[in-house]
Amino acid sequence: MVRPQSPEKQELAKRGIKSTRLPYLAALRPRQWTKNLVIFAAPLFAFNLTLQSILGCLLAFALFCCASSGFYLINDIADVESDRQHPVKCKRPIAAGLVSIPAAISMSVVLLLTAAIVGWLRSPGLGMTLIGYMCLQLAYNLKLKRTPILDIVAIATGFVLRAYAGAAATGMFLSAWFLLCTAMLALFLAIEKRKAELRLSEIKGGKTRAVLKRYSLPLLSRMESTVTTGAFMSYTLWSAGPILSGATTPWMMLTVPFVLYGIFRYQMLSDPKDIIAETGDNLGQRQYTERPEEVLLTDIPIMLTVISWTFTIFMILLLKNYGIIE
Repeated sequence: MVRPQSPEKQELAKRGIKSTRLPYLAALRPRQWTKNLVIFAAPLFAFNLTLQSILGCLLAFALFCCASSGFYLINDIADVESDRQHPVKCKRPIAAGLVSIPAAISMSVVLLLTAAIVGWLRSPGLGMTLIGYMCLQLAYNLKLKRTPILDIVAIATGFVLRAYAGAAATGMFLSAWFLLCTAMLALFLAIEKRKAELRLSEIKGGKTRAVLKRYSLPLLSRMESTVTTGAFMSYTLWSAGPILSGATTPWMMLTVPFVLYGIFRYQMLSDPKDIIAETGDNLGQRQYTERPEEVLLTDIPIMLTVISWTFTIFMILLLKNYGIIE
């Protein structure tokens, strides 16, 4: 005998929202935690993959997941009405009514306090980085996300702080090349995100973000060209090795093709024609570059590129440790 659905579930079904047994976990947006993997870049690029450095990065990763989820909750609370008008965001737990606003506020406070306190106890550097990230997110939610150009800079700065957290948690020194390359790649992802959002809003017939009214595809394309060149050149110069105060070995040049292909592939996914082809009759179901974290989890060529890039770095590290290469 099939039990009849409750009125709440019937209402969710009418709105096309699937009920979940873990709405509170879904509200934390765990799929977006992949952004925090940038924390592991510090020991990876420094060729210092020890048990101590990995454990330090794991702690920083967990704390940044807490901090980022805390602000995802705050953002969803602040944007609950506009999210209910969005074809995809209306299915988020808070917008869908699966998680109450008081519960979301309590979760956010606990997560943010835990991240700040534990981070400071681990090291003042990590604690300050987490507090700086929280201040940045607060400014972003209150003002910067509605301010053109600064909204993109804020998103990129968040990635730079994540990278710095990996160094702070392990006591490593970050070179200027590393920080510059991280900043350029982060700006590239932020611009691509806005580019996809703008194109999708034009297809749908309305801008769900107020800041999109100040952007145009030609403007974002010019910005994209600038940061793409900067990202590729800074990574290439860092890969050249000690002669340019970059990587500890010039063999890192072998990883350059993977970075170049990854950039080109990401640009292709954000191309207006490709966005139309991907969305088709199910607009909003496959908005790849509007959500960068989805690219790592869904696009097979990008996944293979990241795996190949990581494998190449590990092989270079292994051969260098055994003295086979310099």
